[in-house]
Amino acid sequence: MCRSIKTLRPPYTDTVTEDDMRAAALQYVRKVSGFRHPAPHNAEAFDKAVAEVAAVTQELLDSLVVRGGTKGAA
Repeated sequence: MCRSIKTLRPPYTDTVTEDDMRAAALQYVRKVSGFRHPAPHNAEAFDKAVAEVAAVTQELLDSLVVRGGTKGAA
């Protein structure tokens, strides 16, 4: 599922931008919803889901400890 979402933690990437997280969240929401572009009556729910998935992604990356490294290595 979501093969085009890239891994957003070291050692796969050194720098993760807000745009990287939003792009991954957008791909996930597109896959789960089945919509590439939602209809106007679904746009608010779609956009909210993208924002929430991106925020949770940031929380996850901030709390990961990678190979005995430090928290928040992303």
